Amino acid sequence: MARIDGKTTIVLGAGVGGLVTANELARRLGRQYRVILIDKGAEYLHTPSLLWVMVGLRQPRQITKELRRMVRPGVDLVQSEVLEVDAERQQVRTGNGAMGYDYLVVALGADTAPGSMPGFEEAAHNFYDLEGAASLAKDLARFDGGRAIVAVSSLPYKCPAAPYEAALLLDDALRRKMVRSKVNIQVFTPELQPMPVAGPAVGNAVKGMLTRQGISYHPGVQVVSMDGQRKELVFKDGSRAGFDLLAAVPPHRPPRVVKESALANEAGWIPVDRRTLRTRFENVYAIGDVAAITLPNGKLLPRAGVFAHAQAITVAGTIAGQILGAPEREFDGVGFCWVSMARGRAGFASGAFYAEPEPAMKLQKPGWLWSAGKLLFERYWMGEGLNRKAAELGLLLGSRLLGIPVAL
Repeated sequence: MARIDGKTTIVLGAGVGGLVTANELARRLGRQYRVILIDKGAEYLHTPSLLWVMVGLRQPRQITKELRRMVRPGVDLVQSEVLEVDAERQQVRTGNGAMGYDYLVVALGADTAPGSMPGFEEAAHNFYDLEGAASLAKDLARFDGGRAIVAVSSLPYKCPAAPYEAALLLDDALRRKMVRSKVNIQVFTPELQPMPVAGPAVGNAVKGMLTRQGISYHPGVQVVSMDGQRKELVFKDGSRAGFDLLAAVPPHRPPRVVKESALANEAGWIPVDRRTLRTRFENVYAIGDVAAITLPNGKLLPRAGVFAHAQAITVAGTIAGQILGAPEREFDGVGFCWVSMARGRAGFASGAFYAEPEPAMKLQKPGWLWSAGKLLFERYWMGEGLNRKAAELGLLLGSRLLGIPVAL
């Protein structure tokens, strides 16, 4: 079990939360203390841009980047699968052996499990992964009429706005192809309204965006299987809906290694204190999609990259503060998201999820300014050198002018 002198922090998962945590710790602590980032992959995927790949506005190579180019000096990047998390013994077992830690940050995200829904892999384009988004773009290029469906297979799922963005971007792509009048776009979801945790005002605003584009919305409908041969969705009540093009949100599951650990609750996610992100084990934190954060209204905080980013800064500040004797930080539950739509415009939802008795949210009127913000966010993650710095400065300036906090 490897551990060097001084404090060792292990970060599991190199998505948004893991990368920000590791880089922020290395920046604050320097090389005197060890920061280890473990991920089984060698590339970072900028998942918000999968929606642009889906409609041909990005190529896969534009939204992937070698992980080693994304970590700061002082971060030890280990490419290996995490096999076991033993919080009681303060060690992590990987394909490269066991490692001990003084602090642990679990940022392993949520796994997608398309194979757990009968017929999903044969019938649907999974726009939550790169291959599925790219295959949808190819089929969309040939599609000139019929029924296009966006379906949410089950709850919960990450990025609450994604299925609605997908429908709006499909609408835009078909209008650019000048075949929109030949296509019936529909959205099916088990949710009772779009982005339900954000409240009825945001949900009604998103429904209005869909309606104005002629997109049919079907809430409270549970898909139980997908029939690729008949090209039909099968619902829990026995009804069916035909499709010619199907884009679907796959079922989501907690990572196996988390579900089998002592960190997990009965559902397999990791409950944490909503302010500190601490688990029930000392010096062990969980952030991002893998964490279960209960809001004042009893609902769970949505799974979204913006929360993982802000939580990572909170946890890195807390760990560095404990090591260096500085004040700890708290996560305030403030979040935001973009809703991309037609003609290069986007809506923007933001607010305080920890507000009582309900989250205090607002959806801004769609416009080019919000779309530019999403583009800058992509450039911040995918750019390098001066390009990345310019995107960061643009985001910070925009957030200050608009009074919207952005954690960078």
